[in-house]
Amino acid sequence: MSIPSYNKRFGAHLLGGKNTRFTLWAPDAERVDLEILSDGRLPMNKEQGGWFVLEAPCGAGTQYRYRIDDEISVADPASRSQVVGLHGPSMVVDPKTYQWQHPHWRGRPWHETVIYELHAGLLGGFHGIEAQLAELAELGVTAIELMPIGEFPGTRNWGYDGALPFAPESVYGSPDDLKHLIDTAHGHGLMVFLDVVYNHFGPDGNHLGRYAKAFFRHDEQTLWGDAIDFRHQEVRDFFIENALMWLQEYRFDGLRLDAVHAIGERGFLTELAQRVHAAVEPGRHVHLMLENEKNQTSLLEEGYVAQWNDDGHNVLHTLLTGEQQGYYADFHQGAAEKLALCLSEGLVFQGQIARQGQSEPCGEPSAHLPPSAFILFLQNHDQVGNRAFGERLVSLADADALRAATSLLLLSPMVPLLFMGEEWGTHRPFLYFTCHQSPELAEAVREGRRREFCRFEPFHDMSLCERIPDPNDEKTFTASQPDFQCCLDPKHGEWRALYHHLLGLRRREIIPRLPGTRALGADVLGKAAVVAYWRLGDSSLLRIELNLGDQAVALQEHHKHGRLLFASQDMEEFHEHQGKLPPRMARVYLVAPDEQR
Repeated sequence: MSIPSYNKRFGAHLLGGKNTRFTLWAPDAERVDLEILSDGRLPMNKEQGGWFVLEAPCGAGTQYRYRIDDEISVADPASRSQVVGLHGPSMVVDPKTYQWQHPHWRGRPWHETVIYELHAGLLGGFHGIEAQLAELAELGVTAIELMPIGEFPGTRNWGYDGALPFAPESVYGSPDDLKHLIDTAHGHGLMVFLDVVYNHFGPDGNHLGRYAKAFFRHDEQTLWGDAIDFRHQEVRDFFIENALMWLQEYRFDGLRLDAVHAIGERGFLTELAQRVHAAVEPGRHVHLMLENEKNQTSLLEEGYVAQWNDDGHNVLHTLLTGEQQGYYADFHQGAAEKLALCLSEGLVFQGQIARQGQSEPCGEPSAHLPPSAFILFLQNHDQVGNRAFGERLVSLADADALRAATSLLLLSPMVPLLFMGEEWGTHRPFLYFTCHQSPELAEAVREGRRREFCRFEPFHDMSLCERIPDPNDEKTFTASQPDFQCCLDPKHGEWRALYHHLLGLRRREIIPRLPGTRALGADVLGKAAVVAYWRLGDSSLLRIELNLGDQAVALQEHHKHGRLLFASQDMEEFHEHQGKLPPRMARVYLVAPDEQR
């Protein structure tokens, strides 16, 4: 299969035969030498605009570094492979060597999407993920989403500390191993999405500030330090070329852009979407998704298909757990009203002041967008892993209430996302882990994480803070590894059976009707109860009644119409409550056009 062409300016690229073109943007360097491990140094040609270029007689497998001003040797920032990790040499890769087994795969339309987010390292690398694909497809998942895989320091990391975004993490497998994973997933009918980080680099292994200072701006800060300066076309091209590489050479079916609220130049996001869609072959489905705390819904009309619905998660979480610290404080008060707004209009914050102490409004109107423009979840890597002890919802919430919320997650017209292990109700935590070789950096990460939680009331007890797992301790990583054997336990089997049943209903009853769906509104039934309505594409009416509280709530007469698709508890509970919606229960109805009044 031929790889669709796109501009490949950054990095090392084969020219045919055994010649390779090496290109580095280093506007702050006076001299750059190409260090080929087996042949010594070759001076690179300095060209206009800060570019250093050299065509050298070497081919795939060549290991190399760049020597900057005869002071420091660095990996290629656009390295396609790091054989021995972040601080080792880069390697020239031939992207055409892999023989695709499913070259005619064209992806799946967005409305069929059911996402399963996973961490490659915890599953045993690219080969380890492959071992789970058949099970996930049988469960009803239609897309896996890999947390970031760009080369990072050490052997354990969430992926958001990456420094070489073009190189698949070497501890997970080779570039061809990654292609084999994607190819195998396509054979199972699964899309593969990748979480990419274009808002910062990790604290270790990135040397751009030495020879390309224009990559960063000191006048604008993010949580991770100096912001990336997308005002420069070279910087934009670097990341857009990265996106095109994943989509074209590796055949990923979509990208999830991490924390775009930390990207100061909106024009970069628009340009990226335009160039991606212009490069993709006709008839192929490629999906771009956003994480965006600013709720900038206008981006969803500029080439992005959906954004993660943090508002939906936050209000459901506080209803399930009663937690109200941190950002949950914005959702705890009037939670049922906020949930009704989310289900009827997509987002809760659409221009209001979101957090105490803030003066800037958060969000843009969202009611005009289809429900599928929002990715709903009860758990993900952030919402579990950013807890001090990484607890899952099954350890925090009432089981009946969690089953009811899961019914909403998997049967609403929003696109559902699952986080690895939730489908069998794992109690294993998902903790924050790293593998920094520098003792100073490891200590800074450990102490910084503990300080992060000290502002919350339960952690005013310093002895509790000291119990927060050390991210750099290997035991923190191993404690987070999924316990697949638990599926054999009857209680865990019940959770998996629930997910399998609900996803089967979604596949048969919801997905075929999703194109053209629009929300019709939602009513508050009680302190923790709502009923929401959607007009599906075939004019059927989908109604979901949800009560996460501990008291039964009254229903209106018209709530009796329709075909019951699912009830999270035995319907005897409904009759015992004399027609009221029992506590901690969800019911899902499909009302045919001729039944509607």
